[in-house]
Formats: sequence, structure tokens, C-alpha cells
Amino acid sequence: MLKQLITVLSVGTLLAVGCNTTNKTSAKKEVSESEAYTAFQKNKGDGKTFGEKVTAKDAVTYDAMLAKLGAAQKLDNVKVMGTVETVCKAKGCWMNISSDKGAPSMFVKFKDYAFFMPKDIAGKKVVMVGNVFKETTTVDELRHFAEDEGKSKEDIAKITKPKEDIKFMATGVLLLD
Repeated sequence: MLKQLITVLSVGTLLAVGCNTTNKTSAKKEVSESEAYTAFQKNKGDGKTFGEKVTAKDAVTYDAMLAKLGAAQKLDNVKVMGTVETVCKAKGCWMNISSDKGAPSMFVKFKDYAFFMPKDIAGKKVVMVGNVFKETTTVDELRHFAEDEGKSKEDIAKITKPKEDIKFMATGVLLLD
């Protein structure tokens, strides 16, 4: 009986490992939303989800989302694609998304600290689902984030005024590349 169980488990393990191979590609070029979605659908193993499940389908770029936000204070339940500019070096508890058109970067946190991002994803494409809003960041918070980013004490001391920021509270993030 024990010998049969070990045989069944061994065969099952070999099948699971053998069937779990994927054809991973790592394109480093600029991609559109539809290209990213097509690539993700073709190579299911290329994306990793953090938090709620997210797909790239129907995502808008960060700059397109900014245009939709306009003068409003917030937009709920949006899906945004962007490039990670920086990540918290302490634990991956926040990241900044850069603009392709020179707008200020967007500060992203993760709802209820339910998940964190890898600390080495600067330059990678992500798709996020959540709420975007405008908020003033205090001097203490700005200094804390600069410290998390690894900035020098001199640079941190230069932070003396609060800043109006575009922020995003993500419920899920898909890392595309």
C-alpha cells in the first residue's frame, strides 16, 4: 500500500513539473496596452499578480488616466498601465509610476498593506486596479519616503514643504515584465 502511494505521488509530481513549463520571453521595448495584453494572454507565465487578480485588458496608460482625472479629486475603480520608476527599498510597500509625457510621477500604495512589490522592479511595466486621488503629502511623509528610497541625509533635509500628489490605492497589480 505504501509503495503504491509513493509511486502515485512520484508520477503525479513528475507530471505536474513536466506540464508546468512555460515559454517565457522578456521584451524590454516600449509596448502598447493591446500589445501587452496580447503578450500576456499568449504567455500566461509572463505576468505575476500581487493582491487581487488583474489582467491588462482595457487598461489605460498613466497619462490617459491623468487626462480623465482632470480637475476631479478622484476616480474609483480604474485600471492603469505604467512603468515603475522607484520602489520602496525597505519592504516594497510603495512604488512610483512615471509618466511618458513629463507629468509628475504617481505614488502607489497597496490597500490594507495586503501585499508588497519586489524591490527590484524599477523600469518594469505594471497594470494596477484601484482608486486614484489627489492628496497633499506632508513633509514628514515625504522625508520618510525619501529615506525608504535610500536618499542621503542632505537630500532628506532639503524637503521643507508639503506636496500635492497624484496617489493610487491599488487592490491588485500585475507585473508584466
